[in-house]
Amino acid sequence: MGWIERVRGIFQTKVEPVRKTAMLPSILTPYGGARQGQSVMKMTPANLRRFAETPVARRAINVVKDRIASMDWQVRVRRGYVTGEVTDADARLKALRIALEEPNAGDSFRTLFEQVLEDVLVGGFGAVEMELTGDAAQPFRLWPVDGATIQVDESWDGDAAKPRYAQATGRVGKDALVPLLDDELMYVRLNPRTHTPFGLGRLEVAFETVNQLLGATRYAGRLASNSVVQYALWLNEATPEQHERLIHWWQDEIEGTGKVPILSSEQKPEVLRFAGGTDADLHLQWQEFLLRMIANAFDLPPMLLGVTQDVNKASAAELAEEAFQSAIVPVAKLIAEHITRDVFGKRLGWREFEFVFNDLEARDPMTELSVQTQLLEAGVLTVAEVRSMRGLPALKAKRGAA
Repeated sequence: MGWIERVRGIFQTKVEPVRKTAMLPSILTPYGGARQGQSVMKMTPANLRRFAETPVARRAINVVKDRIASMDWQVRVRRGYVTGEVTDADARLKALRIALEEPNAGDSFRTLFEQVLEDVLVGGFGAVEMELTGDAAQPFRLWPVDGATIQVDESWDGDAAKPRYAQATGRVGKDALVPLLDDELMYVRLNPRTHTPFGLGRLEVAFETVNQLLGATRYAGRLASNSVVQYALWLNEATPEQHERLIHWWQDEIEGTGKVPILSSEQKPEVLRFAGGTDADLHLQWQEFLLRMIANAFDLPPMLLGVTQDVNKASAAELAEEAFQSAIVPVAKLIAEHITRDVFGKRLGWREFEFVFNDLEARDPMTELSVQTQLLEAGVLTVAEVRSMRGLPALKAKRGAA
């Protein structure tokens, strides 16, 4: 018996491995209170939602969310499979395309995944319910789910027949939790970690910084609108009666009227300033620093949040490319992998197909032209193959050619 037969004999009997290590040791998890067999719930969703509605956080979220949701995409045969060898490949590719373009009665692909991307960026918890239809022309339906209501069973052992997730509905009684199997829910985690079943959203990382920025802008707003007094009048040797009369006269006759106050006294009142009376009192540099920290939390260059200092025409293009590669590409690939693995693989069992965003695979036109020219000169590609790659029709054969 050769070594090939011996190796083949080892794998003929399928044995499901049993995990020995604990998924979430309670001594390490920051979400205390949960024990074996209990579900764990994501924390602070209300504050995250509220902060997501502030201008700077909304700008950072939209830069990533809108770019991904508006990308062109395709469904294709997966690497490792040959199109001609996949049964009904064209018909099934068309069915997958239609099902994703119209995932349910009220959503399109963009509106559905905009909601999912919002939850992913805010709290690291994007969720989509997946259900089969039995219709060959549209084999599945997808619905967006509030990821903050999803609980994760930390004791789930991989058994497809046991619920892995549960949704807290807010109701009382038996309807308080809706159990969901692993192949019924797509749960997208951003920044997954070993000590918690939840992801880490980019707004969570910037939570304290956004809070500090809101405090700084509120103070600057009150200061700029003169609701915060920055000076006082000092009257030397004034009696209490004169002091009281001056206060009432100022409040009743001068304040808010636009009149020119006229004072007659033996000594000129002195103005005491509590601040410098310049833009430094608004703490603009501190606010700019906070904007840079928020941009770092979202993996974005500060330029995209309005910080244009030290940015010129030459560096703007590089910063935009950096933003695409660091902030947009990882999230887009995460969504694409979940659609391929959860919808196509787990729910449908069609592992021959994959979902990809076309914009992620596009290269610079000049770079692509240079690569194709070099491959053509080296004899790796033919003219017909290059024309096919560039979407051009094949050349017609000349008459009289051998």
